[in-house]
Amino acid sequence: MLDLWIFWAGSALYGLAVLAARLESRRESGRARSRRSIAGILLQTLGVALAGIGGVQLGLRPGDLRSLAAAALAALLLLGAAALFRWSSRTMGRNWSLVARTRAGHELVTTGPFALVRHPIYVSMLFFLIALAVATGHYLQLLWAIPVFAIGTRIRIIEEEKLLRVAFGSAFDVYARRTGAFFPKLR
Repeated sequence: MLDLWIFWAGSALYGLAVLAARLESRRESGRARSRRSIAGILLQTLGVALAGIGGVQLGLRPGDLRSLAAAALAALLLLGAAALFRWSSRTMGRNWSLVARTRAGHELVTTGPFALVRHPIYVSMLFFLIALAVATGHYLQLLWAIPVFAIGTRIRIIEEEKLLRVAFGSAFDVYARRTGAFFPKLR
């Protein structure tokens, strides 16, 4: 049960990071917006739900070493997820948005976590998904949760990068060649 308490505390922390990003980003109309990215959002959400849906697997005693290891892994993943989301959204500043869009004065962000990968927020969301499966004991559910999440993420990446190519042209192409979408490129 320790891992569940850790998960709920970490979920609250992640939720606060998302809320802070939402409050910090201005609500101005965008130059361009992708409605297809909403389908990606829905698939990502379904992937996360698949990782946690169902009864909690309680097979270990609270003080058991494997139970403590699961709790520690869930805590590390959740802290990493919240920290990476917060770092990413703060680095993006007013460019951050839930739905893929560009805004007047939009900037191509290539610093902070974006110097390592083009989509660090999706990495943070994957950490959250895995933490949910670990905290609930749904390891096997990752077999379908991760592919559904990955399809949604791919849709969002395609839509976001279309908008960025239109807005920034060759500057985005240079950035994309040197920076991995989801995993850092080895140089």
